[in-house]
Amino acid sequence: MIYSKDFNVRNERNLTMLVDFYELTMANGYLDNNVQDKIAYFDMFFRRIPDGGGYCVMAGVQQLLEYLSDLSFSKDDIAYLVSKNTFSDKFIDYLKSFKFSCDVWAIPEGYPVFPGEPLVTVKGPIIQAQFVETMILLTINHQTLIATKASRICRAAKGRPVMEFGSRRAQGYDGAIYGARAAVIGGCVGTACTIAEEMFDIPALGTMAHSWVQLFDTEYDAFKAWTITYPDNCVLLIDTYNVLRSGILNAIKVFNDVLKPMGKRPKGIRIDSGDITYLTKKVREILDEAGYADVKITVSNSLDEYIISGVLENGAQIDNFGVGERLITARSEPVFGGVYKLVAVENDGVIIPKIKISENAEKIINPAFKKLYRIFDKTTHKAIADFITLHDEKFDENRPLEIFNPTYTWKKKNLKHYYIKELMVKLFENGKQIYESPSVMEIKAFSEQEVSKLWTEVLRFDNPHAYYVDLSWNLWNLKQGLLNHYSEILEE
Repeated sequence: MIYSKDFNVRNERNLTMLVDFYELTMANGYLDNNVQDKIAYFDMFFRRIPDGGGYCVMAGVQQLLEYLSDLSFSKDDIAYLVSKNTFSDKFIDYLKSFKFSCDVWAIPEGYPVFPGEPLVTVKGPIIQAQFVETMILLTINHQTLIATKASRICRAAKGRPVMEFGSRRAQGYDGAIYGARAAVIGGCVGTACTIAEEMFDIPALGTMAHSWVQLFDTEYDAFKAWTITYPDNCVLLIDTYNVLRSGILNAIKVFNDVLKPMGKRPKGIRIDSGDITYLTKKVREILDEAGYADVKITVSNSLDEYIISGVLENGAQIDNFGVGERLITARSEPVFGGVYKLVAVENDGVIIPKIKISENAEKIINPAFKKLYRIFDKTTHKAIADFITLHDEKFDENRPLEIFNPTYTWKKKNLKHYYIKELMVKLFENGKQIYESPSVMEIKAFSEQEVSKLWTEVLRFDNPHAYYVDLSWNLWNLKQGLLNHYSEILEE
């Protein structure tokens, strides 16, 4: 028997079963070995910034809240698991009354984040804390990837509005919907994805397709019909046939014939193909000479941060960008490598740090239950470094603070005029949600503010300055002690 459901993308879905199968087999094993209630601590973090960039933009927390707030196994889920003939009756009974009871912390959406620092921390019974791994990674990896790409593209546009136009090239429904959300968090002014506006109250934007122009007998007739229908928001797509020989000329003729008699002004034209730099320079000259210096030029067509930077450096006359497939898929590097690792367990209320060791130094995790701080300069209010500490360490901002490179420990800095801010907030306490996410547009504004606190050297596209993520001496010593301990065991 096949157990399946038809889900409507607009309806709420029970995603409890969106897990890697080994989450279930491990959970069954934990229960059968009577360790299901052992308290464990997991961190989600990433090791490398996509595209060789200097920072990432945290996103996806709201969807994590929704998922963790509604964990339950339906009758169909239970029937499917029974049909596998893999799980014990005890485990099946446990799932029937499953109730999430973990504590969860996360960095709020919009913050710039860096390799090695915990983005999400989960504390709770091992059977539960392990089970949520897949969805935490799926949710945060995807939206953080797209928000980061959007931030790069928007910075390349140097203040010019960027619209997300990628729905039709996204990897599936959720890729389009949540990709649009993340793109706005990263800096886009809006999206072509209409359902994203309905769901998240972010602006849905768009004009016409080439098919509109092709449908009419002439380009002029197509432009005229559109302008009559939308006289207050007239933007014409001028590259269906020839931008300079027909498109811009017919647009200006319609502006003169239809809008001027109404006492209205056109909003813009859009170019979706051709030599962007050359065409926008010529179109700008023609518009200005015709008395339409206020008409905006929008360009689209397979853009990314490098193309945008290049055409602007070459003098392209562009007011707005529409960016599609290379944004919504993060085409240049479409995988955000976040991982979810056990960092501690509790024995009789005592936290015991755990470590994962690798021959690859960057894959050695930072153990223990931790806190994450951002250190700011008191004068410039620029971010100096992030600082990972043990969860119970205390600091006096009125006293100097020594930070050091965790790899090259002789590289030290003694801070005197600084202040610190704890980054992670608590989302759930004993399984109950205690955090409410801001709106997407509020997160977007917050992100722009926080990214502006990074030094320009960190924001470079090419060879950005490495932002410091330092460990406290106590955490560093703990980590080294664990490494030495396991090294001695392996040598025996």
